[in-house]
Amino acid sequence: MKNTVEIRWHGRGGQGAKTAALLLADVAFKTGKYVQGFPEYGPERMGAPITAYNRISNDPITIHSNIYSPDYVVVVDDGLLESIDVTQGLKKEGAVIVNTRSSKKEIAEQLKRHGWKGSVYTVDAREISVSTLGRYYPNSPMLAAVVSVSGVVEPEEFLKEMRDSFAHKFAKKPEVIEGNMKALETTFAELAEDGAKAVRKSA
Repeated sequence: MKNTVEIRWHGRGGQGAKTAALLLADVAFKTGKYVQGFPEYGPERMGAPITAYNRISNDPITIHSNIYSPDYVVVVDDGLLESIDVTQGLKKEGAVIVNTRSSKKEIAEQLKRHGWKGSVYTVDAREISVSTLGRYYPNSPMLAAVVSVSGVVEPEEFLKEMRDSFAHKFAKKPEVIEGNMKALETTFAELAEDGAKAVRKSA
C-alpha cells in the first residue's frame, strides 16, 4: 500500500519482539496513525524463533496478511543471522536494524552472504538496558531504534507517548519509568551519531 511503512521483527520467544511490535502499534495509533501489530503464530516456546509485524500508515489499512516485502527489518537476536535470511523480501531502499555487540561492519558482512548490500544499523540493546535498567530488556532500545531509523513517529511524540505508557504501567515504580526513558533517549542519541535520520520519510 502507498504511504504505508511495513516492519518485520525477528526474535526468539521470551525476548519481547511481539511485545515491541504491539507497543509500536499502540504508540503510532496514539499519534493519529492507522496501525497493525501482530505476531506470526506458531509454536512460540521459549527461545524458538518468532516473527512479528507492523504496518503504520496515514491512510486506512486494508491489507490483512503477513508482510513479505518490508521496508525495515528489526533483529532482536543477532544469533538468528546464522540460520535465517532476515533480509528476505526487504526493499532495497530499506534498512536492517540489529541488536548486537558486534560492529556494524561485521553485521554488514554477515548480511552480504544473503545478498544484502543496503543500509545496516546496529544497537547494543544489552549494554543500554543493563546500564539504564539494571537488567537485559531489549524492548525499549529496539523500539527507539526502529523509530529513529524509520521515522514512522516523530521522536518527541514517541517519547511523550512512551512516558505516558510507562507512567500507567509502572505507577508505583518511578525508577523503572526513568530507566526506560533513559534507555530510549540513549538509543536515539547513539543512532543519531551513527547517522540515522529516518532512512525514509514518515508514513
